[in-house]
Parts: sequence; structure tokens; C-alpha cells
Amino acid sequence: MKEEKIKLDLTEIENFRHDMSRCIRCKGCKWVDHIYMPGVKFGTRCPSEKRYLFDSYAAYGRLKLGLAVMDGKLDFSDKMLDAIYQCTLGGACDVGCKRNLDLEILSSLEALRIKAVASGKGPMPEHRKIAGNIEKNHNRFGSPHQNRGKWLPVDVKPAAKADIVYFAGCGASYTRPEIAQATVRILNAAKVDFMVMGGDEWCCGYRLSSTGQIEAARKQAEHNIEAIKKSGASTVVVSCAECYKTLKVDYPKIFSKSTAEMGFEVVHLVEYVDELVKKGALELKNGINLRVTYHDPCNLSRLSEPWEYWEGTRGAWGVTSPPMPRRRGTNGVYQQPRDILSGIPGIELVEMIRLRENAWCCGAGGGVKEAFPDFALWTAKERLEEVDEVGAEAIVTCCPWCEGNFTDAIKSRGEDIKVYDIAELIWQAIS
Repeated sequence: MKEEKIKLDLTEIENFRHDMSRCIRCKGCKWVDHIYMPGVKFGTRCPSEKRYLFDSYAAYGRLKLGLAVMDGKLDFSDKMLDAIYQCTLGGACDVGCKRNLDLEILSSLEALRIKAVASGKGPMPEHRKIAGNIEKNHNRFGSPHQNRGKWLPVDVKPAAKADIVYFAGCGASYTRPEIAQATVRILNAAKVDFMVMGGDEWCCGYRLSSTGQIEAARKQAEHNIEAIKKSGASTVVVSCAECYKTLKVDYPKIFSKSTAEMGFEVVHLVEYVDELVKKGALELKNGINLRVTYHDPCNLSRLSEPWEYWEGTRGAWGVTSPPMPRRRGTNGVYQQPRDILSGIPGIELVEMIRLRENAWCCGAGGGVKEAFPDFALWTAKERLEEVDEVGAEAIVTCCPWCEGNFTDAIKSRGEDIKVYDIAELIWQAIS
């Protein structure tokens, strides 16, 4: 095999020809490894493959579509775009493949979407509308930008200057202000000095980068990075899994950097609170009598490992020089939320069958909730089957979008399962 130069740059789909062509259809992207599973009832990991039962709606089929596009055998038809975008980009296929072949499945799928947009065919109309909202009002809802900081409660006074800045995100700023309010009250109770970004905060750009609109995402990233650096903070605290992954992983990816080179650290609230509790700076003292299960958001779990930019060569047998770093999903934010919940008096934590890097996606990510709401709802209902299986009274997560999609699914099923963002429970436990 002739040695080739490659790099982890999603804007050049040819960088992932090897990964697309070496898929052997082993179905590691479909099935959860049997060593983790008590049976086949919850044995699959890919929502779109399970729902549509057709190769083009699974990773192995989408990779073949990518090859056909590169070779000029197929163009981006409406049906192909349907298959490409009915995917939450949850990364379950990627971690599954890396237990077998170490192929960069997720990066290949992201590069295919970027190629679709660059070709003038993608994304879906609903994604273009979101891009317009962000361009005009700096948030995905199209709400007035001047309302972004109105969530701040009157009883909390942020510092004028601090080493920590809180990035609230669109969801907590406009539709779920209780999450942002609980977050700053928690920090306030722990006597942590922190700033808020107010009008300097723009949408993180997750809906742009995940739908292949890379240039629009770059614009958001440039602004937010500059605003964070201007604040002087070295730590950015977030309460949204999508903001977490975007700031920590996607921003360096967009600019061909590593996470360690960004000049600031991104920390989710659960990481920060877990540290405060364990060093005695915060006490979870109030009882909450509830049997709960915890849902691992894709963007806080298997997709949250630091990004390491790489370029080099690939030779015989696919061997890379220097060795390409692999993000296997095993080092995501898993234990901290579980330790917090277990530390709240009265809470009984029960685990779902698919958890940690093998967790089933909520269905809201990757632009699916906006363009394919029925599919998003179906995916959430599949997850709720696991909640029923373990007999939980409530589902807890760390992402406004997971919470919202589960809430919609519960309403459609006519059930009374409660859904909580963990920030709300933490605040109840300490207030």
C-alpha cells in the first residue's frame, strides 16, 4: 500500500476514505457487545438502523454512500439526504467500531454532512431556518438577543471579574431558565466567584456544526472564543451537554487544534459540583425521596473526551505514523453525576440496561429533533422502555435537549414519569 498523507480535518472528506472503505459490516455499530447485555431486548445501539431496518440508515450503509459520493457514482439526492440526516450523531456506532476496527466512523459521517452542505444540497430546510435564527439573533430559537440574560435571578449577583465564567447556552437562557438559575444559585451557595457572559454569549453553534454548516459554526466559535478570552476566565462552566461538547471538542476540531491548546478549560456543572462535594465545600443535605435512573447524554458521555488534532501518514495495513489518537468513549463524564445522585439523601439510583458509552441516545441530537420530530420522539420512547424496565419513577439527565425530548415522549405516552435536569435536584438538595 502506498503511503498517504492524511489529517483529522473534516472539511476534506478524502481524509476518511480509508475509514469508509474498510468497513466490513461486522455490525459492531449496531449491536451492544454481548458481555454488557443480559439479553437481546435492549441489545442494539443505533436508533435509525433499528427503526428503518435498511442499510442506508445505518453507519455501514452511510459509509458506502460516502464512498459513492467521493467516486462520483452518486449525487446528494433527496433520499440520500434523508438517510444522512436521520442520524443523531450520538457516536454509539463510533465507540462500537473502535472495539473492533478502530475506524473513525463519527468523523466520516460528519465529513459527509459537510460535503453535502459544500455541494449546495444539504442541510435540511429546518436546519437552514435555525442557521438563519442564529445569524440574526445569535440563538437557535430566533428570540430577541437582548433577552438572553433575563434568566439571571435577582438574588444572585455575579462577580465583575472572576476566574470562572458561566456559559448558559440557548436552552437554559430562553426555554428552561430554571436550569441556569439553579446553576448560578449552586455556585453562589458554594461561595464560588463567577461571571456570566450576558449579551457576549452567542449560541454555541452545535446545531450548525452537527448539520455540516461548518462555516456558520466557525463564525459562532470565533465570537465565543474571543468573548471568553476577553473575560479573562480560565474555566468555562456549562450546564448543557451540547454546549460542553461543542466548546470542548468541536471548537478545537473546527480550527485544527487540540482541546489542550484552547486556552481555557470547559467543565460541566456535574464535574464542578462533584469536586465541591468531595472536598466539603458543598453539602447535599436535603432529602429527596425518589427512585431515579440516570440517562447519559451522548455529548457529555462518549463524545466528551478531549479532541487531539492529528496529521501524519498512513501506510500498509492502515498503520499511522505517528500513531493516531483514538477517542473510544470510555473516558467521558460518567461517574460524577452518579456520585452526586447517590449522595442525595432519599434518592435511590437504579441503572438502565444500556449505560455509559453504550447508552441509547435520547433522539434529540444531530438536528434530528428539528427535521425529523417523529423519529426523535420514537427514539425517546425506546429509551423510556428501559426506564419502565428498571422501575424508575423519574429520569435524570444533564442536558436540556434530552430533558425536553423525554418530556415530549412521556406526554405522548400519557404517563407521569418525572424528568429532571440534575441542576434542579442539586439545588433542592442544598437549598
